[in-house]
Amino acid sequence: MSLLHRHPAARRDAPLAGVPTGYDRRLTPALALGSLLNPINSSMIAVALVPIGLAFGAPAAQTVWLVTALYLVTAVGQPVVGRVVDLVGPRRPYLVGAALVGVAGLLGALAPSLGMLVLARALLGIGTCAAYPAAMWLVRRATDRSGEDRGVAAVLTILAVTNQVTMIVGPTLGGLLVGVGGWRAIFLVNVPLAVACLVLGGLRLPRTTATDRTPDDMRDGTPDDLPRLAARLDVLGVLLFAAALTSLMLVLVGATPWWVLAATVVTGAWFARHELRARRPFIDLRLLAGNRPLLLTYARALLTATATYAFMFGYVQWLEQGRGLSEAAAGLLMLPTSVVAVAVASATGRRAPVRTALLVGSVSLLLGGAILAVVRPESPTWLLVLAGVGIGGMQGLAGLAHQKALARQADAATVGAASGLLRTFMYLGALVSTAAIAALYADGPTTAGLHDLALAMATCAVAVAALTLVDRSLRRRPATARTVPAPVPAPVPVPGENR
Repeated sequence: MSLLHRHPAARRDAPLAGVPTGYDRRLTPALALGSLLNPINSSMIAVALVPIGLAFGAPAAQTVWLVTALYLVTAVGQPVVGRVVDLVGPRRPYLVGAALVGVAGLLGALAPSLGMLVLARALLGIGTCAAYPAAMWLVRRATDRSGEDRGVAAVLTILAVTNQVTMIVGPTLGGLLVGVGGWRAIFLVNVPLAVACLVLGGLRLPRTTATDRTPDDMRDGTPDDLPRLAARLDVLGVLLFAAALTSLMLVLVGATPWWVLAATVVTGAWFARHELRARRPFIDLRLLAGNRPLLLTYARALLTATATYAFMFGYVQWLEQGRGLSEAAAGLLMLPTSVVAVAVASATGRRAPVRTALLVGSVSLLLGGAILAVVRPESPTWLLVLAGVGIGGMQGLAGLAHQKALARQADAATVGAASGLLRTFMYLGALVSTAAIAALYADGPTTAGLHDLALAMATCAVAVAALTLVDRSLRRRPATARTVPAPVPAPVPVPGENR
């Protein structure tokens, strides 16, 4: 099945075993808690990079792989695990993912080396891939069985707000945890979170049987048959995609042999050739290439994520070493950014036109980057707060704007799968930002390195504004039929798709 394949707009499947006709609100705590595992682990690590580097005598170019490992695994794993959820149901992937998060938390808390920490972060990435697709699978099944449901719209809103708020407040929470229990506390906190997910998931998530799956999914044999499941996942496409991304990251970080660049070109070309010929491609490149407005949205999401994560990880490291703040103090100094982002998103997220939100957000990011380009270690605190306010404005405006643009630009029959790919592009932006930090902080998080990073962020702001101005689809009002109640990324293809 293609990641961007079409599906019936409204399919009425037989009820799942033990699942009510509409959306069961008792599922919400498990789904919301599971979906925040990725953003909380993505953001808390920002304030721990410096103490981890000091603990193991590792420079920023090495500790940045703690960020890269999670995003590299998640960028590939999110759509893949979403397809597994599609084939076997949400319960087992959710529970296995939660268990992996708990194991990774213990491994990180006890890790004797930086390499073991990187492995723990990779396991966290795999484990956190399952909860959000499981949530979207259940929500979509409820919608397909009963039509529009206020409970469905409510849970979509809860998931969106939970993810956004968690991502934004993560550095502040991480700073508090590091201040109280050291950097190992940000790994150990995953253990109680995983236990809570296992308990809630075990009690609430429905068990699925063969009768819950569609005839189309069963045509090639039961999804539990691992060889057939692997065949339907386009394993070669996934492996080529992962290989191309990994080699590209090595190139971006620098100081790699020439053959790594060659491997990037070869695996990328091989991936494109395979996907164009595959019966069920991992990513349908033809369908993707034919939708220019959607490609522009993906590009804007990548640029926004690049600037956001560059600020989150690069700025915090400078505050700790360039400014000389403690981890807790650095986390607290990020709090105004969090407050502004949440306030802006709450006030304008659903009402502001996409084009206006993106343009205003670009200006806000540009101002924040301009301030960071002139700050010094002795700069007054209010100036540092003002820079964070500018970045927070972009964070609050851009998140839902990208989702609303995608809801308008993607075909109504493929909006769910297209949203999943949007998340992958955001993870790619995070990977690009970590590569930029590694390059610009080669001599440590110096003030000169921060200024260069700020210029890169300002460049992203200008690029986002330019891509917004040339996107004519954002100038038209969306048709009523294309409107969705709450545009939230849904990286799970709908069961029973036409192939």
